[in-house]
Amino acid sequence: MRIGCAMACVRGMVMTEVAVRRAVEADVPAMAQIVCDWEAATEWMTSLYGPEEIATFIREALPAREIWVAGEPIEGYLSFDPNVSRVGGLYCKTTGAGIGKTLMDQVKKGRGFVWLTTHEPNEKAQKFYKREGFEEVSRHDGDLHETVREVRMEWRA
Repeated sequence: MRIGCAMACVRGMVMTEVAVRRAVEADVPAMAQIVCDWEAATEWMTSLYGPEEIATFIREALPAREIWVAGEPIEGYLSFDPNVSRVGGLYCKTTGAGIGKTLMDQVKKGRGFVWLTTHEPNEKAQKFYKREGFEEVSRHDGDLHETVREVRMEWRA
């Protein structure tokens, strides 16, 4: 299962530094809860799965992906597939706190190309990705939530 790229919609404190590390099995429930909370708070997003199912998807992806978590307790995470240079998910409890930027900086290190998709109605995420140097390359029907169109964005060093 592909978890879409998103930034959580809750406003929060401004942070100047947040610790980032590779995710471990024990982090999975917290990551799943961040996704569920974002879906519940997002009017246009249909919640297809509960925390247990989302945790299973994340757990299954853990060995094949670079999954980074930020904060203690976990404030956000980013899932990256190095085989195709794709960010599969970026979820944060708060926006404007530097968590998403810190995670994105981590995944860009040593790479010349990264791509992702975000949901068309998620204009805040699109603005964030543009600030991070991503450019929109296409719009298309979504593969997970067929009713929510997606925007493909790419970053090059």
